[in-house]
Amino acid sequence: MKIFSNLPFEWLVGLRYIRSGKRSGRNRFISFISLISMTGIALGVAALIIVLSVMNGFQKEVRDRMLSVLPHIEVQDVFGSLPNWQKTAATVRENPEVTGTAPYVIGQALVTRNDLMRGVIVRGIEPQEEPSVSEIARQFKFGKLGDLKPGSFNIAIGKELARVLRIGPGDKLTVVIPQGQVTPAGVLPRLKQFTVTGIFEAGHFEFDSTLAFVNMEDTMRMFRTNSPTGLRVQIKDMHEAPQVAHELSLLLSDDDVIVRDWSKQNRNWFAAVQTEKKMMFIILMLIIAVATFNLVSTLVMTVTEKQADIAILRTLGASPRSIMKIFMIQGALAGIFGTLIGTGFGILVAVNIDVIMPFIERLFGFQLLPKDIYLISSLPSDLQWKDVLLIGGSSIVLSFLATLYPSWSAAKVNPAEALRYE
Repeated sequence: MKIFSNLPFEWLVGLRYIRSGKRSGRNRFISFISLISMTGIALGVAALIIVLSVMNGFQKEVRDRMLSVLPHIEVQDVFGSLPNWQKTAATVRENPEVTGTAPYVIGQALVTRNDLMRGVIVRGIEPQEEPSVSEIARQFKFGKLGDLKPGSFNIAIGKELARVLRIGPGDKLTVVIPQGQVTPAGVLPRLKQFTVTGIFEAGHFEFDSTLAFVNMEDTMRMFRTNSPTGLRVQIKDMHEAPQVAHELSLLLSDDDVIVRDWSKQNRNWFAAVQTEKKMMFIILMLIIAVATFNLVSTLVMTVTEKQADIAILRTLGASPRSIMKIFMIQGALAGIFGTLIGTGFGILVAVNIDVIMPFIERLFGFQLLPKDIYLISSLPSDLQWKDVLLIGGSSIVLSFLATLYPSWSAAKVNPAEALRYE
């Protein structure tokens, strides 16, 4: 109480109005509306923090799982093959940000097993070089990357593809190449039987269901090419990939190559996520705006109910500016309290979403994220403090703006008119 006693009288009166509401039914109603306004602000802030954290987590999770299989940068020849890939790799490694390079061959094919058939992307790799540009070697559930030896015609497939084809390590499957071969019976597709020696799980449904790894020499023989399709490049910091890709394109300007970083390879997906985040921020900020409108109505009713008090304060020497400050303090504190409560609740839920959502799914018996649609099966969360500060700051600013009109109308109260019928 001693702390409050040292405050300016505007703060003392404003705090008194916030705590009032027990004397009459009208005061209790105003306090109830004020509580509703504060609760609305808190729920809006909490919802915005939780949703943006989940969207950030979703983006980070999918991006990391993509980059566990995809390279940071790809260098491809404009004609579809890279005959001098060793020279290109040596030039690329001159960049200090580059940590690894590996050649690859890529093509589309069909894989068949009994009466089952699926389309896949066949990627030919060098097992010794591949760990320097991807994490696929650590994602094998059965077998290992080193089993893809030249001439063995072994193949490693994703877990989902293995499940669909009902196949396991040691089983045979047939790879059908679209490019046909001419025979006396006409043009027929090329077929080659492979042995499944590895099953991996990247954690990304698209890769686990449509990607297959083969030794690069076997892939070149299968697709009848004499050189790799391109070069995969890994760098120290994936966020610097656009800049490094630009530097490599200048370094390789004399060669007929195309340099693409991971953000360009998946540009549409990342652009869609960013657009969704912006739209979600705007939509949920409207919830906070609606709550601040309730704050306006609360202050207007308070001003109407406290006109006699305002008149007395004016006759005792309070200036219109002091009256305005009283109601601005009342409204701003309600907004600040609501923002702080919502921020705390939002942070608490965002950092524990991995525990809360499985509990809700088990309780109600449903799966929120089917992995064949959303690529991942669990709800991730990535709380970013810049989002928390932006949301909290925006809420406080809106709350402050909501106090301007009621406070201005309180400052315009005429003491004589207000006390005429008292």
